[in-house]
Amino acid sequence: MTVITTFMACNKIEKKESATETKILYTMPEESETHEGTWLQWPHQYQYGTAYRNSLDATWVAMTSALVSSEKVHIIAYNQTEKDRIIALLNAQSVPLTNIDFKIYKTDDVWVRDNGPIYVRDKTGNLVIQDWGFNGWGNKIDDQSGQLIQFSNCNTIPSKIATDQGKALVDINLTLINEGGAVEIDGKGTMMATKSSIINNNRNPSMSQAQAEVIFKKYLGVTNFVWLDGQAGLDLTDQHIDGFARFGNATTIVTMEQNNLLDYDVKQSDINKLYAAKNKNGTAYTFLKVPLTQNNVVTTNGTNLGYKGSYVNYYIANNKVLVPNYNDPNDAVANAIIQTLYPTRTVVGIDVRNLYENGGMVHCVTQQQPAN
Repeated sequence: MTVITTFMACNKIEKKESATETKILYTMPEESETHEGTWLQWPHQYQYGTAYRNSLDATWVAMTSALVSSEKVHIIAYNQTEKDRIIALLNAQSVPLTNIDFKIYKTDDVWVRDNGPIYVRDKTGNLVIQDWGFNGWGNKIDDQSGQLIQFSNCNTIPSKIATDQGKALVDINLTLINEGGAVEIDGKGTMMATKSSIINNNRNPSMSQAQAEVIFKKYLGVTNFVWLDGQAGLDLTDQHIDGFARFGNATTIVTMEQNNLLDYDVKQSDINKLYAAKNKNGTAYTFLKVPLTQNNVVTTNGTNLGYKGSYVNYYIANNKVLVPNYNDPNDAVANAIIQTLYPTRTVVGIDVRNLYENGGMVHCVTQQQPAN
C-alpha cells in the first residue's frame, strides 16, 4: 500500500492557491456508476450490547440478500466469532455466500458511509482510497452512556481496506474532517452539502467556505457547490444532506415536496436554495420528489419514534436500488416513484425501522466500491 500524505494547514492553502487556481488531483465517481462491490459494517454487541445487535441483524441480512446478485458484498465483521454468527444468519435465510467477502476488523458502529473508504480516481484513472478525518460526528456525547461516542476503531477502516486491497491510500485525516454522508456528488463537477455538518466548529474549526471548497475541488474533483446552511445540533450528524436530498443521477436531485421538507426540519431558506440548484454549466436539475412516511415510524418492538421516515436515503447498486421502508402505506408509493428513475434496476424495500431509531437508513450503512 502506498500512503500519500496531504496535510496542509488551512492558512497555507489560502495563501498558496485560490479555489479557481487549485488543480484537481482526484475525481469521485457518481454512485450510479458501475460498482465492483458494496461495503457493510455488520452490527455487533461490543459497543451497545446484544439487544442492539439483534434488532439490526435482519436489516443487514436483507441488504446482503438483495446485493449478492448485483455485485460483491464486502462484510466487515468485528471478530471471528461474529463472522461465524453472520454466516449462520445468512445460511438460515439461504443467502448464497459465493459473492461475499469477509474482513475481520474491529469497528465501533455500523455507519460505513461516514467512516469508511472513499474511492476516487487519480489523474491516470487508477482507483485509490481516500481516508478523510472522522471524529465521531464532532465528538458527540452518547445519549445513553453520557460518554463520548467511540470512533477510533471506525477511523482505521479506510487504511485497513487499502492495505488489504493493495491500493494507494490518500491520507487526508489532518486536512479535513468529513463524513461520506455529508456530501453528495453528481459525478459531473457539482457537490451538494450542508455547511452545518462540515464548516462547523466541532469538525473544522476556523475553516472558511472558500478553504473547504479548495480541498473538495482537489480531492473530489468538484468545481460547483450547492451549499445549504443546515442546522447544527439538530441530530447526531448536524443535518447530513443525504437524509433529504440526493443526486439520483447526474441530472436529477431526489428530494421531497416543500411541506415534507419542512416536516423533516429543513429550513425554508434551504428549501429555496435546494430547489434553485444548478449544475456546473448553469443548467437546473430535474427534481424527483418522494413523500415522507404517512405515519410516525414504529419499531418492530412497538416503540413509536414520534417522527416520520425519509425514503431519500436509498442506495444505488448495479442492478438493485435499496430503498428504506417502514411498514407504512407510503412504502409502495415511494418505491414506485424511485423505480421510475432506474428502469434497468429493481427497487428492493429494506425494513429500516430499528435502524432509524438509531439515526440512519440504508445509504448511511452502505459504501460503494466503483469498478476498476
